[in-house]
Amino acid sequence: MIQEYLNSIKKQFEYYKAVGEKTFDQLNENDFFWQYNEESNSIAIIVNHLWGNMKSRWTDFLIADGEKEWRNRDLEFEAVIKSKEELLQKWNDGWNCLFEALDSVSEENFNTKVYIRNQEHSILEAFNRQFAHYSYHIGQIVYVGRMLKGSDWNSLTIPKGQSTEFNNAKFAKGKHTGHFSDDLK
Repeated sequence: MIQEYLNSIKKQFEYYKAVGEKTFDQLNENDFFWQYNEESNSIAIIVNHLWGNMKSRWTDFLIADGEKEWRNRDLEFEAVIKSKEELLQKWNDGWNCLFEALDSVSEENFNTKVYIRNQEHSILEAFNRQFAHYSYHIGQIVYVGRMLKGSDWNSLTIPKGQSTEFNNAKFAKGKHTGHFSDDLK
């Protein structure tokens, strides 16, 4: 059961990483820095926050508190990323840190207690906490991307108004053991 959970949570993180990247693929350079107003976060700011959170939470995951002393959370919400290249570097750096930490967890160390801001978590709680946090922010990225692209937006999952056709095609194939990420275009 532990290995099944570890495989599942990794697939879910991979899915949401792919959702973000499918959004990035539709955007031009300026889109990453667009803000609805001064109080809103651009996609670049959201990515910077995700990167800072990931680096803090997942570095030395099993042995150090997830809120590192070197983290500057307030700076994560400033417009510090200046190019798409820098944005993608931070995006990939954060995800690589996460996946390395996930790969360090096994059935043997799954019952290790970890800490985030000095609060004890089971590994399951810590993974679920971060999964919810990241999917929340990736949803924001998608929403901003969709607003920016308007009618030029290419749906990432089931296109609007095409649920029946999609379901008919899925059920026509018979039962399968695929994963929900198979539905991502």
